[in-house]
Amino acid sequence: MEVQPLHLLLAQPHHPRLPGLLPNHPTHYLPTSRLRLRVRLRRPKLLAAVPSRRPPGSQADAPGWEWAPNAAAALVLQLAVCSLLFFFPSRARAHAPPPPAAAAAAVEATQEEDDQEWEAALQKWKTKTYALSVPLRVVALRGSFPPSWIKDFVKAQGKRIKFSPELRANLDGIFSEMSQCMDKGQVKPKSAMAADIVSIGDSWLGYAIRKGLLEPVRNAEEQDWFRSLSDRWKVHLCRNQNGEADPNGSVWGVPYRWGTMVIAYKKNKFKRHNLKPIQDWEDLWRPELAGKIAMVDSPREVIGAVLKHLGSSYNTVDMETDVSGGREAVLKSFTQLQKQVQLFDSMNYLKSFSVGDVWVAVGWSSDVIPAAKRMSNVAVVVPKSGSSLWADLWVVPCASRFQTDQIGGRTRGPSPLIHQWFDFCLQSARSLPFRQDIIPGASPLYLENPVPEVPQDKNKRKPKLDTNIVRGVPPPEILEKCEFLEPLSGKALEDYQWLVSRMQRPRLGLFGNALQKISSVLDLKSRL
Repeated sequence: MEVQPLHLLLAQPHHPRLPGLLPNHPTHYLPTSRLRLRVRLRRPKLLAAVPSRRPPGSQADAPGWEWAPNAAAALVLQLAVCSLLFFFPSRARAHAPPPPAAAAAAVEATQEEDDQEWEAALQKWKTKTYALSVPLRVVALRGSFPPSWIKDFVKAQGKRIKFSPELRANLDGIFSEMSQCMDKGQVKPKSAMAADIVSIGDSWLGYAIRKGLLEPVRNAEEQDWFRSLSDRWKVHLCRNQNGEADPNGSVWGVPYRWGTMVIAYKKNKFKRHNLKPIQDWEDLWRPELAGKIAMVDSPREVIGAVLKHLGSSYNTVDMETDVSGGREAVLKSFTQLQKQVQLFDSMNYLKSFSVGDVWVAVGWSSDVIPAAKRMSNVAVVVPKSGSSLWADLWVVPCASRFQTDQIGGRTRGPSPLIHQWFDFCLQSARSLPFRQDIIPGASPLYLENPVPEVPQDKNKRKPKLDTNIVRGVPPPEILEKCEFLEPLSGKALEDYQWLVSRMQRPRLGLFGNALQKISSVLDLKSRL
C-alpha cells in the first residue's frame, strides 16, 4: 500500500484514473508545517463489469470516460478532506503531531524570558508614584499635636498619600516666613507659604487675612468637621476680607486645640511668706507681689489683664464709655501693673520663674503647664473672673497669588486631602492625648460640651498638678466668662495707642523694651 502526503495528493490536477474529469482544476498547495494528515490510497483493483442502469447514449458513455467505482470513491474522499480543511482548519491543526522537542524548548524559553521582562517592568511601574499618590504638606507648631497623629493619618489614608509634615519651633517663625514671601513677591518650595496647611494663632488670624497671607477654606460648610464645631467656633472663624467677624463671611481656619491664659505661682514661697493663694486678676496688684511677677509682652494680654481687673472685657470697644472711670482709670491701673511686673518677655518669663527670680508667671497654658509639671510646689489657675482663650488653627496659605513654577501645582490650590486632615484632627479619638494631659490644651469638640472621663491606670502614678484645669478645660462657671480675642476696632486701636503714648517710658529696663515692642506692634496694625 502506497502512502502519499495529502498536500501532494491535492496538488495533482486530476486523478490518474479519471482522465478529463477535472481538466481545469487548479493546483492547491498546503504548507506541510501546518498540515500533516496523510491519506492512504489503495491500489485500484480490476473489477468485473457491472450492469449499468444508465440509459444508452448518456454522458458516461462518451469517449474519455471510464466507469471505475474505486476512482469515484477516491474522488469523494478527496473532496471530503478538502471540505474538512476548509470549514474546520483548527481541528486539523489540533490533530497535527507536536513540534520537535528542541524547538518547543526554545519557544518556551523565549516566552518565559518575555514574561520575566514584563514582570520586572510592572514591578518598576508600581514603585513609582505618578498621579496615584496625592501630596499633602503641613507646616505645624512643634508639640502642638501628638506625633501619633502622623502615623495614624497615613495608615488611614493608605499608600495613595504622600504626607510631608514639617515642624517649626514657634508660630512667629511660621508667620514670618509667609510675610517675607508676600513682601518679596516670591515663594520657595520649602517655605511655609508653599505648604498646603500651616499652623497659626487665632489672635493673628484677622491680621493675616488683611495682609493677604491666607485664602478661605473652600466648601467648609459642606464638611462633617465643620458641622461638628459649636456655634461659638463658627462665629469666631467666619470672617470677611478685612479679617472682621462676619456671620456671612468665609471660613478662614480650622481649630485643632485651644487653651486659656493662666497664672502660675510658687506655693512654697507663698506659704513661707503667709501669702494668700492667687485666684483672680486683682491679685496681681497686691503690694506684696511687687517685683515678683513675670508676664508675656503681648499688648492684647497685658492691657486685657488691666481691663479684666477693672471688671471689663478683653474686647472692650470704647474704654471711655465701657470702663468705669474711662481711659484715665485704665491708664492708672496700667501704670500700677508696670511697677508690679519685673519682666515683660514672652521668651524668658518662664525661665525667670523656674530659677526663682519671680514667684508668679502669667502666660498661655500651652507654655505654663508643661513648665509647671517639671517643677515642684507650683499651682496653676485660670482666674475666676474669666480669661482670654487662645486657639491653634489650621489655615491655607495663599500660594495661588504667586506666578511661579517652583512650587508645582500648589499655585492652582491646596491639596484635595486638606479636608481629610481637618476631619481627622477633629475626631473624638484625637482628644485623648489632651484629656490625658500628654499635650497641653483641649480638643475643639469640648469648648462647650462636657469632657469625657479618662480611664485611670492604677499602675501609673503621675504627679498631680495643683490646678483648676481638668482634662485640659477650666471649670464651666469660669469657662463661660472666658473670651476669644476679637480684632481691634478702629476706636479700640486708638485707645491702645493713647495708653502707650501716656505711659512713662524708663530709659533702661525690660518694661521699657516691652513697651517699645507693644508700641511698634500697635503702629503696625494701625497701618493695615
